[in-house]
Amino acid sequence: MKQSNQAYLYGIGAICLWSTVATAFKLALAHFSPLQLVFVATITSIFALGIILLFQGKIHLIRAQFKAKPLFYLQTGLLNPFLYYLVLFKAYDLLPAQQALSLNYTWAILLPLLSVPLLSQKLTKSDITAAIVAYFGVFVIATQGNLTNFSFESGTGVILALTSTVLWSLYWIVNTKDKGDPVVSLLLSFLVGFPFILVTLLWTQELPSWNSQAFAAGIYVGLFEMGVTFALWLVALKKAERTASISTLVFMSPVMSIGFIAWILQEQIASSTYIGLALILTALALQQLLPHLNKLKRKDSRKSA
Repeated sequence: MKQSNQAYLYGIGAICLWSTVATAFKLALAHFSPLQLVFVATITSIFALGIILLFQGKIHLIRAQFKAKPLFYLQTGLLNPFLYYLVLFKAYDLLPAQQALSLNYTWAILLPLLSVPLLSQKLTKSDITAAIVAYFGVFVIATQGNLTNFSFESGTGVILALTSTVLWSLYWIVNTKDKGDPVVSLLLSFLVGFPFILVTLLWTQELPSWNSQAFAAGIYVGLFEMGVTFALWLVALKKAERTASISTLVFMSPVMSIGFIAWILQEQIASSTYIGLALILTALALQQLLPHLNKLKRKDSRKSA
């Protein structure tokens, strides 16, 4: 099989798995607190990533990468898994899955906006256009289509969902400085972040009691939101002839997720969710397409000159 075809298989596999995790979040949160779910999922991810590195013969890199940049991994570990997943799971706890899912997808719009002050990058017209379209979609979802009376089902949940996009964007901005193996880096983030999760859990709550369904959902989240799926996606990107061709598969994920939410959780999908999500996906498409269209226009203008 050609490498490009393998890339699509790995990429589609990752997208299919990611599409199920919003449903798994809600199933697990029916039994766990958000912090307890972070605890179970993080332990699962640590074991999964460790096994992956063992098979790849990269276990020896863990110590070397940590010794080179311990403060760096302290930053990434605090951001992800500790703060990001705690905030994200709390948002899912307060909001219908369809709303939390859609709002969380705006992180890709926020990332270039935060890169302006933090990485000294320039803000393009496509970034501004995408942000306006996406955050209008956020407003439609958050108000459930009631654009004039500003009625929120859970204002706190909306704020937390949008805060999770800030934390996730910051995590990726910090990671631009990382030159190490990405799977090793993710495992180190989880290893460093785990003690903060454990101490906070023991200080504020209690360890989760045994419930087979709850632990199955929590382990599923750890494997397919944080662990195995990340490795599949990296393989897909590595085998792809063009990264952009694989990256566009991400657009499938929220649409498939809505299907799982309606089917398994039996949530009635609101028309405002469809409209808002369509606006967010349109914004993501504009963010990728507009720069290419501008380049083509510049080339045509040069030829005509």
